[in-house]
Amino acid sequence: MHELSLCEGVLQILQNSAREQGFQRVKRVWLEIGGLSGVEPDAMRFNFDAVTRGTLADHAGLEIIDVPGQAWCMPCGKTVPVENRFDPCPTCGSYQLQVVSGEEMRVKELEVE
Repeated sequence: MHELSLCEGVLQILQNSAREQGFQRVKRVWLEIGGLSGVEPDAMRFNFDAVTRGTLADHAGLEIIDVPGQAWCMPCGKTVPVENRFDPCPTCGSYQLQVVSGEEMRVKELEVE
């Protein structure tokens, strides 16, 4: 269950940001999660609540923004949507795709006090 360690990493980002920017409490976190990242949003929600208990982000809301997977197709030169890493190009059927988005996971925005 790697979502637990990912949530611990998010908490570290929040704690570092609080030190640098001088806020005391995190009320809401917006987290972008790519469709190709291998991160399970429901597991992130569950683990986020457990990891942040008793911290500056205790009871903070977690908003997950889904980032769809996209890849650039070498033969047809188009950027196309992909749901799985090894899907063929929906335009030409080629498997020569280079992922351009959907692998990321990042803190997009914070609401703090």
